[in-house]
Amino acid sequence: MRTNLDNMKNQNILVVGLGRSGIAALQAMLKLGAKVSVQDSKRQEEIDPQLLTFLEGRNVTCFFGMDPKETDQFDMLVLSPGVSPELPFIKRARDAGAEIIGELEIAYRIGRGNYIAITGTNGKTTTTTLVGEIFKKAKEKTYVVGNIGVAVISKALTAEENSWLVTETSSFQLETIRYFKPVVSAILNLTPDHMDRHKTMENYGKAKAKVFENQDESQYLVINYDDKECFALAEGCKARVVPFSRKEELDFGAFVRDGYITIRNEQDEEISICRAEELSIPGSHNLENALAAAAIAYFAGIEPQVIKKALIAFQGVEHRIEFCGQVDGVRFVNDSKGTNPDASIKAVEAIKGGIILIAGGYDKGSSFDELIKAFDGKVRHMVLLGKTAPKIKETAEQLGFTNSIIVKDMEECVKEGFRLAEPGDTVLLSPACASWDMYTSFEQRGDHFKNCVHRLEK
Repeated sequence: MRTNLDNMKNQNILVVGLGRSGIAALQAMLKLGAKVSVQDSKRQEEIDPQLLTFLEGRNVTCFFGMDPKETDQFDMLVLSPGVSPELPFIKRARDAGAEIIGELEIAYRIGRGNYIAITGTNGKTTTTTLVGEIFKKAKEKTYVVGNIGVAVISKALTAEENSWLVTETSSFQLETIRYFKPVVSAILNLTPDHMDRHKTMENYGKAKAKVFENQDESQYLVINYDDKECFALAEGCKARVVPFSRKEELDFGAFVRDGYITIRNEQDEEISICRAEELSIPGSHNLENALAAAAIAYFAGIEPQVIKKALIAFQGVEHRIEFCGQVDGVRFVNDSKGTNPDASIKAVEAIKGGIILIAGGYDKGSSFDELIKAFDGKVRHMVLLGKTAPKIKETAEQLGFTNSIIVKDMEECVKEGFRLAEPGDTVLLSPACASWDMYTSFEQRGDHFKNCVHRLEK
């Protein structure tokens, strides 16, 4: 349901969380004439002074380091993705009749344009970026937004009716949708992540499946056929289900035939897009990302020749298996976006030769058994940091891998990794954990790693 913008005037709205998306939601709500309050767990002295000046100048009521007591005053709460809808003051507001939504939902309601919504445990950012590149090559008016780092609402108000918003959507963002309805949705895979928030894989899967809950028969869901837990989420989907497979040839969807990325459409026609070996992005997981991107673009109406050109030209995304230097025959690769064990497994599989793995960080409740089992002789040493370092080291030793050391910071990680490496090895930062114990984001962590590598090079 798209909203008449006049409906937002004089609405009493609480924006919860002042990260990137929260600030963008705040600015949009003020622009539309709403009466806005904000809440953030940080104390006032921890808030950016420029933001404080902005808030004071617009008479915004602020609850910093505290919860609002009188929650029945709000018509709507707009939650940032990192905020749990189960916080006590949010539940009180819901019980009092307030609508609880997120920035993605409010952007959809008040903005214009056609949505592509891409979710999954891993590969979201690469696939979203790649789809965005395909649409741009097709000369479509395109915005690449969402969990990728650009708030959806910051572009939704300026988008035109025929614009495309290629949107990376996280499980946190999808928890708070109500009417959000993409033209094409996609679920790339499903492996354990964010168990500290979702508690069970069933809950996590249900959050991901919300991406298609409002779609109808005229729309499409692109979904991983090889990942059976993922594919099972499509049960009950009203949209046309488009499977993609790296391992099997399909009667319909995207797959590999004779080395070519191939699409079989609704008319039972086969369209060869390009050879899989023409992709510049390494690893079988990136072949899956390319298959998903090709299917998304094709069923959204993009010509196969345009899809081919974009796939072949795409060089990857920063912080995703990103080569960032070589010193005395030792390669350094930044995969800071490897924020869960499955992502790090894919990075290990994509690297050729011996690996010194830098891992560890904030604990999201993950098990690291499968990561250690995936070493398969390729990982020769682990250098660990952050809160999960002891947990990963203990898991490794229980499984017979004893070449692990714990260090205090990234600089020491890079130095130790280089000391342990031999010419031809790769020092790989793929933490299998979030960054929040030591960094504000995985980007900051990856940038620090690259800076440490550059200091080694001098």
